[in-house]
Amino acid sequence: MTFGVLPLTDPFVVLQMLVARHWPEGLALIGALIVLAFYALVSGRVFCSWVCPINPVTDLAFWTREKLGLQAKGWQPRPGTRWFVLAMALVVSAVTGAIAWELVNPITMAFRVVVFGSAASAAFVAAVFFFDVFVARHGWCSHLCPVGAFYGLIGSGGLLRVSAERRAACDHCMDCYAVCPEPHVISPALEGAKKGLSPVILSRDCTACGRCIDVCDRTVFRFTHRFDVSETAEGGTHRSNCSGEKQ
Repeated sequence: MTFGVLPLTDPFVVLQMLVARHWPEGLALIGALIVLAFYALVSGRVFCSWVCPINPVTDLAFWTREKLGLQAKGWQPRPGTRWFVLAMALVVSAVTGAIAWELVNPITMAFRVVVFGSAASAAFVAAVFFFDVFVARHGWCSHLCPVGAFYGLIGSGGLLRVSAERRAACDHCMDCYAVCPEPHVISPALEGAKKGLSPVILSRDCTACGRCIDVCDRTVFRFTHRFDVSETAEGGTHRSNCSGEKQ
């Protein structure tokens, strides 16, 4: 109960409970539905960039990599690895009857560090930090975390989006790709004008962190909603509707 009023429950935890054959209380289900509705409406991976307590840890890891001059991406897990981890978390929960992922979930461990000062839990958080620094850039959030995969799935149709509205002004400096935790989401919106692709980043992998907005000195990107297909041409402006006609 948040502030003793609002029930909030992690829907991924509830899903693990259900496959483990444990039926939660009604208030827990209500809390899960509230969270699901919020992220389905807004954008699922907003959780990753604005709520998840591991995000500051991975941000610090990225900063450390830069300071150490570790520019290469390092080893990169196969695409879709986080989906495999997500599926295995549910399978193990079903087989063991336990909420399996929460036994090793770094997000849960981070809360235990803050609330209980648990040194054992801190080891899990430290492992994510060192993995991102020395093994794979953006490795945990972008390639392994099943919680991020889950929230990306439920928020696929979310309204909050980033748009490359001024993509005609892009000078291809690549700064946005360098800072983005999911750089593959940028290309369709930024480079897709010739293919008639929307300037709005619609990939469910986008975390709506706004780093591309902050780093771009050409002000190519901005926050908007998924239905805003307006585009500003360099040297002039026009507004496009969904049919692609100039207004």
